Amino acid sequence: MPEKPNILFIMVDQMKASILSLYSEIGIECPEIERLAKEGVIFENAITPSPLCVPARTSIMTGKYPHSTGCRRNETLLPKNQNHAFKIWKEANYTTGLIGKNHCYVEKSDLDLFDVRLEISHQGLPKGNYLGANTGTKGMDWGVNEDLIDKANANRLAMAKTENKICYSSSDNDENLFSTSLISERSIKFLEKYKNGDFSKEKQPFALWVSFPDPHEPFEAPKRYTDMFPSKEVKLPPQRIGEFEDDSSPERNKILFEIMGHKNESEYEIREQISVYQAMCKFIDDGIKKITEKLEELDLKKNTIIIFTSDHGDFMGEHGMFVKGGVFYDCLVKVPLIISWPNGDFSKNIKEKSVVSTIDIIPTLLHLQGLGNFSETGIGWKKKNESKKYFLSEDDIRSYQGNLLPTVTKNKGKNIAFSEYGAGGPKFRFEDFKKFRPSKGYRTLLETLWAREAEGRRKMVRTDKWKYITDSHGDMDELYDLENDPWELINLSNKSENNNIILEMKDYLLDWMIETEDKKPIQIPKKIGRDFFKE
Repeated sequence: MPEKPNILFIMVDQMKASILSLYSEIGIECPEIERLAKEGVIFENAITPSPLCVPARTSIMTGKYPHSTGCRRNETLLPKNQNHAFKIWKEANYTTGLIGKNHCYVEKSDLDLFDVRLEISHQGLPKGNYLGANTGTKGMDWGVNEDLIDKANANRLAMAKTENKICYSSSDNDENLFSTSLISERSIKFLEKYKNGDFSKEKQPFALWVSFPDPHEPFEAPKRYTDMFPSKEVKLPPQRIGEFEDDSSPERNKILFEIMGHKNESEYEIREQISVYQAMCKFIDDGIKKITEKLEELDLKKNTIIIFTSDHGDFMGEHGMFVKGGVFYDCLVKVPLIISWPNGDFSKNIKEKSVVSTIDIIPTLLHLQGLGNFSETGIGWKKKNESKKYFLSEDDIRSYQGNLLPTVTKNKGKNIAFSEYGAGGPKFRFEDFKKFRPSKGYRTLLETLWAREAEGRRKMVRTDKWKYITDSHGDMDELYDLENDPWELINLSNKSENNNIILEMKDYLLDWMIETEDKKPIQIPKKIGRDFFKE
C-alpha cells in the first residue's frame, strides 16, 4: 500500500475564476494550471464562504463558516484552540510549511506548528504594523537580502497610499525579488530539503501551504509579463449601462460603485489594469510550473495531492468596478478549484459541474489521507497488513461544516453553496460614505473597509441555476438567473413571478443556518422539572 500522501496546497489571493480560459471566454491561458486540471479534477462552480481574505482563509483551513469561527473581518484572525488543517497534520507527524501570505494564523501556538514559515504579503515582508503581520522566519530564510526585497516592493507600498482611482504598474524591478518568484524559489528549496531529509530523519509526509499574495491589489507585474498581454487584446466583460442608476440595485452595491467604479476612466486605462492583472496570473502560473516540475524531478509528485484555489475573487472590470467589497457577484465568490493526485483512486481530466464550497477542501483532504472516516464509502489509507485506523474521532469529524467533494470521493455532492459577509455592525449608508475624503479609488476602499466589512450579516445561497442574497439591515434582496444571465446584470428580486423561487432559496438559507449553528447538541439533564430544582 502507498504511504500517506503529501499535501501541496497552492492558494492565490483575489483570483476570480473568470480570469482563466478554463472558466470563461474572457479568460487567459495559463498552461500549468490547465495541466493540473487535465491531471485531476476541475470544479467549475467552487464558491468561497466569504468574499474577504481572513474570513475565507480561516474558513478554508477549519472547514467551518465565518459565523462559526468568529472570523468575520480581516481584523479577526483565527482564535486560539481552533482545530484546523495544520494542527491535524502536525499531530499526524507531517512536516509542515507556510511560504507566502498567511492572513489566517496569528496565535503563537499555531505559528509554532510550522517547521518552515516564511511570510510575505502584497507590499513585501511584514513589518508588524498590522494585526497578523508575523515577522521573522523559521526553518529557512529568504535566501536574499531582505532590504532588497523591501526595495523591490517600494512601488507597491507607494501605490497603496495613492489617491489615484486605478492603481497599477508595469515594473522594471528585479523579477527575482517579486513575491511570486521568491515564493516559488523557496518552495522548491523546501522540497529539496525535505527530500534530503533535512527536516526529519524519519520518513514522514509533508504538508506545504504555498500562498501567493497576488493577483491582489496594488496591481504590479514585471514588464516581461505585461508585454505578453497588450491592452488592446484584453477581452472586456459584458456590462449593463446604468446598472447602478435604476431601482434594481441595493444601496450597498451603489455605494461600492461610487468607491470602486471606473466611471471617469478611459477604456484604455481599464484595459491597461486588466492587462496587469492578467500578467500577474501568468507570472503565478510560471511559478507553479517550477514547483510542480521540482516535485516530479524529486519523484514526489505521484503521491502528492495538489490543490489549487483562491480565497476569493476580484471585479476586474465586471460591473464597472475593480477589487472587491462585500457583495456576492460570481466574480467575487466563484474561484478556481483544482485537485490533482496521480495515486488517487478517482478519474482524471474531469470537469465537475456541481456547486461546491471551498470549506469542503480540508474534510476532503483529510478523508483522502485516511486521517478521518468522513464517509463509509470513501477512500482511506492504511499500512500494509494493518486494519484501517483513523486519526480523527467521530466528534472531530462532526465539527466540520464542509462536505466531501464529489468526483475525488464517492460523495455525490449537494450542488449548493453559501457565502456570508459582515460582523453584525451598523449599516454603512451613503451619508456615512460622504464623510470620507472624495478621492475614492483604492485609498477610499481602505479607509472605508473597516466600516463596510463590519456592517450587517449578509447571506448568499447559490445553486447551479439561481443566486439569492439577503441583508439583515433590510436593504434590497438580490436574485439572479444564472442560466440566462450568467454575468448577473439584472436583479430579479422585485419580480412577483419569482416569489416561489425566493421562498425556496430562503428555505435553503434557513436550513443551512440551523444545520451549522451547533453540530453537537447538549445532553438532556438526567433530572427535569421540580426534581431538578430540589438539588
